[in-house]
Amino acid sequence: MALKETVRTAPGYVRTLIQQEELPLLRDHLLRLDAESRYDRFNGFLDDSFIERYAARCAEDGTVIVAYIVDGVVRGAAELHPPEGDSLPEVAFSVEASARRQGVGTVLFRRLIAEARWKAYTRLRITTGAENHAMRGLANKFGAHLQFRHGESTGTIDLTKPPEAELADLAAAPFTAGRAILSFNSTCWKLISSMYGNRAA
Repeated sequence: MALKETVRTAPGYVRTLIQQEELPLLRDHLLRLDAESRYDRFNGFLDDSFIERYAARCAEDGTVIVAYIVDGVVRGAAELHPPEGDSLPEVAFSVEASARRQGVGTVLFRRLIAEARWKAYTRLRITTGAENHAMRGLANKFGAHLQFRHGESTGTIDLTKPPEAELADLAAAPFTAGRAILSFNSTCWKLISSMYGNRAA
């Protein structure tokens, strides 16, 4: 079972794929990745047949897929792979070029962490290419401590502590609420002034 809440982010939305017939959407998304994105995602140039087998395995092994969807098409995906034996559950991300620099990765990451906590996971493993700077930056934002090894960066995320991104949201909340209250008070004051002004006239 997975979280069902849909999160909207212009121009698309983020939700977990929970229907079996939806899972080929991941395959189609991965096949659309350009050569550089495919290299970053899988740490190498891989042919279409590998990606088709990979997506089919995700549909069978209980991998949670959080998708960024635009007009019914998956343009970004976050994968939460179940642990195998004594290993940690592992996460992976991919975003098509058309959906980059829109905050999609952050929304996907936050939703995936929520899914992991719902499953009572306490730590996650993340692996990314050494040259995938965007992914490394996003992982660091959410508390991952990456180490370079054998041409790739690997690390873990501790889910028992709020990551930096969540702490930033909490820190901003009082100021956001304060601005909203000031705005509300200003609107009320203008309305009252207008009412009394009309009476005076």
